[in-house]
Amino acid sequence: MISANNVTLRIGKKALFEDVNIKFTEGNCYGLIGANGAGKSTFLKILSGQLDTTTGSINITPGQRLSVLEQDHFKYDEYPVLDTVIMGNQRLYDIMKEKDALYAKPDFSDEDGILASELEGEFAEMNGWEAESDAATLLNGLGIDTSMHYSLMKDLNGNEKVKVLLARALFGNPDILLLDEPTNHLDLDAISWLEEFLINFDNTVIVVSHDRYFLNKVCTQIADIDYGKIQLYAGNYDFWYESSQLMIRQMKEANKKKEEKIKELQEFIQRFSANASKSKQATSRKRALEKIELDEIKPSSRKYPYIDFRPNREIGNEVLMVENLSKTIDGVKVLDNITFTLGHNDKVAFVGGNELAKTTFFQILMGEIEPDEGILKWGVTTSRAYFPKDNTKEFDNDLTIADWLTQFSEIKDQTYVRGFLGRMLFAGDDGVKKVRILSGGEKVRCLLSKMMISGANVLIFDEPTNHLDMESITALNNGMIKFPGVMLFASRDHQIVQTTANRIMEILPNGKLIDKITTYDEYLESDEMARKRSVYTAVVTEDED
Repeated sequence: MISANNVTLRIGKKALFEDVNIKFTEGNCYGLIGANGAGKSTFLKILSGQLDTTTGSINITPGQRLSVLEQDHFKYDEYPVLDTVIMGNQRLYDIMKEKDALYAKPDFSDEDGILASELEGEFAEMNGWEAESDAATLLNGLGIDTSMHYSLMKDLNGNEKVKVLLARALFGNPDILLLDEPTNHLDLDAISWLEEFLINFDNTVIVVSHDRYFLNKVCTQIADIDYGKIQLYAGNYDFWYESSQLMIRQMKEANKKKEEKIKELQEFIQRFSANASKSKQATSRKRALEKIELDEIKPSSRKYPYIDFRPNREIGNEVLMVENLSKTIDGVKVLDNITFTLGHNDKVAFVGGNELAKTTFFQILMGEIEPDEGILKWGVTTSRAYFPKDNTKEFDNDLTIADWLTQFSEIKDQTYVRGFLGRMLFAGDDGVKKVRILSGGEKVRCLLSKMMISGANVLIFDEPTNHLDMESITALNNGMIKFPGVMLFASRDHQIVQTTANRIMEILPNGKLIDKITTYDEYLESDEMARKRSVYTAVVTEDED
């Protein structure tokens, strides 16, 4: 068990947390939620001891081991992948290294033998003989191939490092597991594997995530941070949302009844306070009036943007034709003979782990790069807006937010443009901020404003939820569902894929395409998921032959 007792954290004059008392018990997975800036990651740092409190204390059951998902992706660059994972249990790793050093001594003494015997006993108690196989199992489950297990961390790409650090946190059955955004940069297969791992994990988990589907799958309780307090709710994210909304409705209804009673008492007092025969009753009602207290209903610190993509022109029947399209990058064929036709009602989710192929395909659709072979043809009624995964070039200038957005608007009126910014929570003086200094989340909201103001009838999104908070993701999800045009998108957010897409495409590691008219959940349950692996294996074997 881990608990916070009267915890207060002040940053300058501001109290981020004040007198927080909460217990996290064994057998539960807690989803820690709250608006951006509410202090979710900060609270995890307090629990892990990385950050000191102003007052109060954090208590952990004696003897229990706490494990944290590391955020520094370069910390272990000089270590092999397998060693990095085993270091998740530092004591076990230290024993392994100490044993190796002892046995390597040319002058191995009796004292060394006694120490080695003690270390071997502790090593066996900690299941040390299974350490490498356990670490390999975690890595394979997250999609790190066995061939990479002895590579140095510095030789891995960013997404691969994230998976290794996650395996490190999960290693060795920790008693308390703290995970800050564990699904970031994971493909949907890895997220699914992690969901099953946490569902079957028997100890204490506290997780921060913007993935609503993930929280619904794994959480048994929700810890909601709002106004420096933390309130526990039993159940998953959807249950929290319904419970919190119900609580607010009940308080409003109770206040409404109290307000009606107050009005009734005030009218009686006003009518009869000067009437001698009614003076006692008036006095009695004054006392009753003084006892009525309205429930304090604080508005939530959460803010939801308003995302609404409205096409300027209705799309025709001819949308997009792709025929025999191929592309090779650095000697690897990422797209191989891709062929399909889009209809005017299609909302296509590109899923699976081949992220380079998805991004490359979107760039070809937008004319940013050319295919090696094949053709694509857009319908004459189509207009396109694109959300790139890498938005660095978009904001490499000294424009203000308002001027940056104005350049993409047919209507140059500042009031019109600022209306779009206001929908995305850029209020007042925010419009004069330079785009170069914006945070990741602010840049995403700018790009979504650009897509809204474009009036395009074809939207292409490449991982649009990166850097967004839960409220913005919910608003984006609703906007994507309501959009009446054609959409092609890649997203790791299961709920967005499931609720938005009516067609699923997956580009396999060999560049081939699977194309199914179905929902995402139905696609995951279909036999095609199993067949695609065997098809890929067969193709690779034929190529090798």
